[in-house]
Amino acid sequence: MEKRCEPDTFIDSIKRKRKIQKQWVYEDGKIVHRKISYVPGLYNIFDIILVHAADKKRRDPSMNRLRVKIDTKMNEISVYHNGAPLIGDETFDDVINNFDLTNSYSTCFWVELADECGISRQEFSNNMDVKFERVVCKVDDYSTMVTFKPDLTKFEMTCLEEDVVALMKKRVLDMAGCLGDTVTVELISEVIPFNSFKGYADFFLNCAQESTPFPLPRTHAKLSDSLEICLSLSDGKFQQVSFVNSIATIKGGTHVDYITKQITTYIKKEVLKMKEHVNVNADTVKNRLWVFVNARIDNPTFHSQTKEMLTTKPARLGLNSRLTHGQKSEIAKTLLPRIRICLKRTHVETHVEAMLAGGSERGKCTLILTHGEFAFAMAGVSAWLDPDLYGVFPLSSKLLNVRDSRKLLKKKEIQILMTILGLVRNKKYSDAESLRYGRLMIMANQDEDGAYLKGLLINFIYSFWPSLLKVSKFMSVFTIPIIKASNSKEGKELSFDSMQQYEDWEKDLGNTSTDDWEIEYCKGFTAAQEVKEYFQDLGERRAYFVWDDDDEQDGTSTSIELAFSKKAEEWKAWVCNSQMMQPGTCNYESKSIKYRDFVNKELLFFSMKNLQRFIPSMVDGLTLGQRKTLFCSFKMKLTKPTEVFRLTTYVALHSFFHDDEQSIASTIIGMAQDFVGSNNINLLIPYGQFGTRELGGKDHASFRKLCNKLNCVTRLLFPVDDDKLLEYLNEDGKSVEPNWYIPIIPLVLVNGCHAMGTCFSSDIPKYHPCEIIENVRRFLNKEEMVPMKPWYRGFRGTIKKSAKGYTINGLVERINEQTSFRQIGVYEMVDFKVKMKPEKIATTEDEDKEELRRKFNLTCTISTSNMYLFDAEGKIMKYNSPEQILEEFCRLRQEYYVKRKEYLVKNFKQLLRSLKMKQTFITNVVYASCRIYRRAEFLTEILKKVKSSEPQVAGAIDYGSEEQKADEQETVATLGDYKYLSSLPLESFTRESLVKLEAELGEKKKELKTLKDTSPDSMWLNDLMLFEKEFDKLQKIQTEEERNRSIMLKRKNDFAIDAKKLSQPRKNNQKEADDDIPSLACHVELSGEKTRDSDNAVVDADDLVQEKASPAKKGPTKAATTSKRKNVQPAESAGRKKVRKTRESPFNEVVRNLEYMSDSDPDGDNDSDDEHLSGFMH
Repeated sequence: MEKRCEPDTFIDSIKRKRKIQKQWVYEDGKIVHRKISYVPGLYNIFDIILVHAADKKRRDPSMNRLRVKIDTKMNEISVYHNGAPLIGDETFDDVINNFDLTNSYSTCFWVELADECGISRQEFSNNMDVKFERVVCKVDDYSTMVTFKPDLTKFEMTCLEEDVVALMKKRVLDMAGCLGDTVTVELISEVIPFNSFKGYADFFLNCAQESTPFPLPRTHAKLSDSLEICLSLSDGKFQQVSFVNSIATIKGGTHVDYITKQITTYIKKEVLKMKEHVNVNADTVKNRLWVFVNARIDNPTFHSQTKEMLTTKPARLGLNSRLTHGQKSEIAKTLLPRIRICLKRTHVETHVEAMLAGGSERGKCTLILTHGEFAFAMAGVSAWLDPDLYGVFPLSSKLLNVRDSRKLLKKKEIQILMTILGLVRNKKYSDAESLRYGRLMIMANQDEDGAYLKGLLINFIYSFWPSLLKVSKFMSVFTIPIIKASNSKEGKELSFDSMQQYEDWEKDLGNTSTDDWEIEYCKGFTAAQEVKEYFQDLGERRAYFVWDDDDEQDGTSTSIELAFSKKAEEWKAWVCNSQMMQPGTCNYESKSIKYRDFVNKELLFFSMKNLQRFIPSMVDGLTLGQRKTLFCSFKMKLTKPTEVFRLTTYVALHSFFHDDEQSIASTIIGMAQDFVGSNNINLLIPYGQFGTRELGGKDHASFRKLCNKLNCVTRLLFPVDDDKLLEYLNEDGKSVEPNWYIPIIPLVLVNGCHAMGTCFSSDIPKYHPCEIIENVRRFLNKEEMVPMKPWYRGFRGTIKKSAKGYTINGLVERINEQTSFRQIGVYEMVDFKVKMKPEKIATTEDEDKEELRRKFNLTCTISTSNMYLFDAEGKIMKYNSPEQILEEFCRLRQEYYVKRKEYLVKNFKQLLRSLKMKQTFITNVVYASCRIYRRAEFLTEILKKVKSSEPQVAGAIDYGSEEQKADEQETVATLGDYKYLSSLPLESFTRESLVKLEAELGEKKKELKTLKDTSPDSMWLNDLMLFEKEFDKLQKIQTEEERNRSIMLKRKNDFAIDAKKLSQPRKNNQKEADDDIPSLACHVELSGEKTRDSDNAVVDADDLVQEKASPAKKGPTKAATTSKRKNVQPAESAGRKKVRKTRESPFNEVVRNLEYMSDSDPDGDNDSDDEHLSGFMH
């Protein structure tokens, strides 16, 4: 016997690259449709054995039993069937030859044939290489059994995997349906509960019904002994389950088309008779069908050796029986009502349509709008709500604020929603009867993001169909818990639909701690079982929006108008006065919510939370994300370089930051950036490419490739002694970051602010820390503060006071030497040189530098009139000057130095008590005056000795005072745990340790006296002095690094110039020397706030000035540029990165001018006699 080659031709692939696709499989007593990974070749060598058994039944009607065993432990498969093993002239070898493919891919293979001569057993091993002697013994019954162990190594497997076994089991069920009612099929000692094709189809559809959002009616028909069919409905895509001679044709074929064509043609005619769907065609009807076919055909032909699709021509099928008119009518009667409903449905991929939507019962239908694809997947409408009445559509992204927006009709998601609901623009609705859905239900998270989605949907309807909001019970909301609390000890489980409910519950606990409770934050829907419970309690969790006539003015809602109109000043006043409105969560238990209450509570709460993400606090100068990052950096002691992605994970876990990791990583990277204009003091030290000024920091590397650590001055800005004084917030039952930190100087003035929130923006320049410190000293000395001038670390230009704020100027100077290079540095500075025509330079000399800066757009203005910050009480406030910010900060900081001193004094007293207790304990043990093995008596003696009077040393506390007596009573009450005494090491009980302890006690008493003698203002001045020293060191290091970077970059550029001169010959028309043409060098140094540096380019300076002088001409035309530049290389210009336009700081104006100049000649060649510009950054 020859083994077969090229397995792909006969049994499909055996490679490890498996097919991963959805298949119908049998597991846990059900047929389910799920994704599986399997090796087709392994499945097919098993199928060969089953098909042979089915073929035996066709040739031997006496066969009435089929038994299949799959042993996953032994990796062994056995197929047994009774009946005559040999038919006609068939020999034992002929039977074995039928299984060659299975045999050649098995480590062990044996066949047992039982007839009147006895049992003949033939065994093979090692992929059919080894053949054992045939064994014959007597037996009473006739049967055939094939057993094999597949060679799993050939299929790159180690065992029979779950997916493959489930697919094999489903194939055994196929056999039970195909073989008929005369054969009993067993699968691993379990009898299959059906033995007919009708029973198979019913079992299949009943299993599929559990995951289908609509009923599955079915009708059976037996056209002849060789053809049986069953028809049902699909979910919009044609489905078929078919067999030819018990071979599973998973891709269908001509036998399926033979039946489908008859059904679709008839149903199409019936639908057209109803005149409801003029455009219906056969394919539309076919897509709504699910066809089961079991055919027996002589000599069938297939598309390939794997026999997945029948290709026998219809004329040779031998299926002479056609559906009768009565059978077609019966099928149409069963399926047509549902098909008519399906044909009315909208065709949106992510939309689950209610069956009755758009029909006569549409007023009862509800469209559920979920927040995101995940919520859509978990909505469970098909399983737990009536699919006739409920549809689902997920909103994958936030809707636009659509009022007065012409982009509305261009937004695909809005168009789909309008189509699903049946909304017609500019139509006035007095009720919802003409819509496809009579009700709308919003299903979103109960946090601020969910509130924003609800608000946008309300605004969407209100903007174009305001009358719909007045329709009773048209719009509702489905509430789901946002917090869950469980107590395993008491067996209690609570859920809270809002953070306000949870916080009220925490307050009601009083002195009882939440430590015994496990708190879970539910972002989105949770387990399927819980979602099922929510839907079963739909009536209790559904609340309807109600129109408030008191809120109506001239037919409009004043609250909705205020929240979504473009009247920014009114909106700002609304937010600023929010403390009078008590933002929070509506009371959903009332089952009705006024639109006004929703806007003034939940939507306002979202607005405040949204602003906190972008606009920093006046106290610590940090936004919410930055504060969480700093908190976690302190908590994990980030003193060594650590990967940013590790810090990102730590922030999410320990500060319960419910944001995506990319957002957290961006915050961390921003806190570590140190290029010019990013941070005057970066709280984190960067290790890696954290971005440059060229793209405003957006060109940073992936956060998984970056490291950072705390800056050495960070803890000096935020002293550890203040940590215990802060008010820490609570998230998910855990203590997280404080409401704000309290640095020694206002960080918002050091690092500035350039932020934009909802209707608010804030622009605060950066200032020199030393100038801020000097003003703090003036405040402590009760002197008037000196106005501060903006300062940007590393910026070498000038900043001058102007009428509108401050004017920033680049550096301009005249040089004579000629410079040319190609390499561009992009980290610190933009430096370009313009060579001008000789006849124009005289004019330029007469102009002062201010005029040059103006003509070259090397100047810009920054304003201090838009400084919004959150104050200490969490209210957003506008500040008129940096000095006002500083003064308010100083008053608060002064209060906290008083609190710090009180806390430290109390802490020192506690430490002295502990040392005193330790001294008394060791003394009594060393001198054997106490017996430590009797603990209760010993503690009593210790307390007595602590209370006893002792000699006082200089500077010690007077323990005989009233204060001392009160402290002693507190000591007795609070120091109930003396474990720190009993855990002392043995070497502590010596006279030497007593001497050291007495010395330590004396030192601590002196320190306490020094602390008491130090005023809070002096403590502040000491902190400022320490910070100044460290900051000066940091400045020197950074200056040296910048200088070294500039030197290295210049050397690199010079090397590139020399290489270019050597490689390129001088052109014939070029002058021998052009040193006689003076140059004007414009050194432009920018702050770098979200800026982009220019690329290397060449430009005519005269054209540049003329273009600037002409206001109608903002840049050279394409034609003009082409005519002037003969040697343009577009590839270099096209290769430049393009940055998405964002709201720019004033410094970006200068950068745009540089880009304009560089775009004038994108090739950067230096081949013109009358123009020369070369750019570099260092």
